[in-house]
Amino acid sequence: MYQTSSIRQKIKLFSVILFPILVTQLGMYAMNFFDTVMSGQAGPDELAGVAIGSSIWLPVFTGLNGILMAISPIVSQLKGAGKDKEIPWSVRQGLYLSVALALSIGLSGYFLLDPILSLLNIESGVRTVANYYLIALGTGIVPLFAFNLLRSFVDALGLTRISMGIILLTLPVNIVFNYMFIFGKLGAPELGGIGAGVASSLTYWFSLVVLVATIRRNVSLRRFGIFTAFPKPSLGEWWEQLKIGVPIGFAIFFETSIFAAVTFFMTAYDTYTIAAHQAAINFASFLYMIPLSIAFTLTIAVGFEVGAKRYKDARTYSYMGISLAVLMSILAGLTLFIFDDSVARLYSANPTVIELTKNFIFFAIFFQLSDAVGAPIQGVLRGYKDVNITLVMAFVSYWVIGLPSGYLLANYTSLGPYGYWMSLIIGLTAGAITLLIRMLHLQKRKIAT
Repeated sequence: MYQTSSIRQKIKLFSVILFPILVTQLGMYAMNFFDTVMSGQAGPDELAGVAIGSSIWLPVFTGLNGILMAISPIVSQLKGAGKDKEIPWSVRQGLYLSVALALSIGLSGYFLLDPILSLLNIESGVRTVANYYLIALGTGIVPLFAFNLLRSFVDALGLTRISMGIILLTLPVNIVFNYMFIFGKLGAPELGGIGAGVASSLTYWFSLVVLVATIRRNVSLRRFGIFTAFPKPSLGEWWEQLKIGVPIGFAIFFETSIFAAVTFFMTAYDTYTIAAHQAAINFASFLYMIPLSIAFTLTIAVGFEVGAKRYKDARTYSYMGISLAVLMSILAGLTLFIFDDSVARLYSANPTVIELTKNFIFFAIFFQLSDAVGAPIQGVLRGYKDVNITLVMAFVSYWVIGLPSGYLLANYTSLGPYGYWMSLIIGLTAGAITLLIRMLHLQKRKIAT
C-alpha cells in the first residue's frame, strides 16, 4: 500500500490489490465448487449429504474466520500510520488465537454434530454422508484457520499476489485429492461425498505449509520475523482483536447462517429439491466471490487511508469499490439468466434436478444484486473498524426481517420451496439499505471532524 493523489492512481492501486484477491477467492471457492460438482457425479444422495454438511460447516467457518479477519484492518491501519514494528506482535497473537478457536470448534463439533443431524428430517444415507464429510473436514480446521490468519496479514500489506499464487498452486492439488477419494482412484478408497471432506482437509494442510514457507523466504515478509520469536499468549491482545473480530464474525455468521437455515428448511422436501437447491446456491455463491473480493480490497485500502487520517481518500475508495461491485453483479445476473441450463447441467444429469436448479437460479439473480451493495459496504466499515452497529443491522435484516418472511411465503403461498429464496432477497436487500445509511453517516462524521 502507498499514498495516492489522483483518481487514476487510486484505480490502478485498487486494481493491483483486487485482482489477486479475486483470483484467490475464486480459487478457494472453486475447491467447494469441485467438491459439490464431483460429489454430485457420484449420486444425488452424495450431493445432498455434502449439501447438508456444507450448510452446517459454512456459517460456523465464516463466522469464526470473520473473527480472525480483525487482523486485516489492524495491520492496514498500523501500516498507514507508519507503525510497522507493532505488526509482528499482533500477527503472532492472532495466530495463537486462530489455533485456540479451531480447537474449540473441533471440540464443540465432537459433542454437537450427532444431535444437530438427528434434528433433520433426511434419509439415513444422506445423514451418513453429511456426518462423515464433516468429521473428515474437521481434521483440517487448525491449518485452515491458521492459513486464513496469515493470509489476512499478507494481504493487508498489499502483497495479494502471494495468496493468489498459493491458491492457484493448491487448487489442482484439491481436484486430484477429490478424484482420488470420491471415486477411489490412484489407490485411494472410494468414499463418495465423504471423500470430498478428506480432500479438503489434506488441501488445508498443504496450503498452510506453502504459506509458512513463503513468509519465511519472501524478503518483504521475512523482515517482520513472524516465526523468529514466539512470545507468550497475551489475553489482553486477544481481547483487543476479539473486540473487532467478534462483531465482524457474528455479522458474517448472521448472513451465511440464513443460507444454512434455508437449506435446513429444504429438508422438508425431497432429495431432488435439496440437490437442486444446493447446486443453485453453490454457483450463486461462486459469483458472490466477486463482491466479497471487492469488500476485502476495500478493507485494506480504506483501513490504510483511515490509519493515515485521509478520510476523503477513504471515501473515494468506498464509492469506487461499490460501483465496480454493482457493475459486475449486473453482468453476473445476465450470465445466470442466459446460461441457466448449462449451469444446471454442471451439477447433475438428472432431468428433475436440472429443471429445479434452473428455477432456483432465477431467484439467485436478484439476491446477488443486493449482495453487490451490502458486501462492499461491510468491507468499508471494517476498514474504519466500525463493526458493532453492523452486527445489529445484520441480525435484524437477515433473521428478523428476511427468514420469517421466507417461512410465511413458503408455507402460506404457492411459492413452496422458492419462498425461502425470497427470504434471501428480502433479507439481503434490507441489509444493504441499512448498511449504506450507516456508511454515509460515518463518512460524513469523519470528514467533518
